Amino acid sequence: MKILLPVDGSEQSNSAVKELLRRPWPEGSEVEVLSVAQPVPELLDPKLIASAVHAESLARAKERARFNVDDAMATITHGAPMLAVTSKVIEGSPKDVILAEAADWGADLILMGSHGYGAAMRFLLGSVSHAVALHAPCSVEIVRTRSAKSPA
Repeated sequence: MKILLPVDGSEQSNSAVKELLRRPWPEGSEVEVLSVAQPVPELLDPKLIASAVHAESLARAKERARFNVDDAMATITHGAPMLAVTSKVIEGSPKDVILAEAADWGADLILMGSHGYGAAMRFLLGSVSHAVALHAPCSVEIVRTRSAKSPA
């Protein structure tokens, strides 16, 4: 089984890593840990001032993405040594990169966290997990993190 695990360093993403470790996967299962480096979008700038900001933003985004991938890989390697684990950091829009990588790699499952935004935040930011669930070429499992304020 080929499992694509997108990570972003968030609590929700870490919950997906924990869920991966909790399961007995079939022998020979592979995990690809993926993090997307998403820079601040470039603006039209005739003096090219924004280009320097964009380049710096991209460098920071790649560094953060590499850290997130390395952290998740260390956790998986320690907690599930029977899984073959690889990683990638790709620049772009998270939903587009996740969908493309799932198709290109031939993933059987995308296992990812959900930020659980309300309707207003989803409208403004879009929902990566929602877009992936709707358009993925394979099965998708979205792991939710329980709120500390759960009803009594």
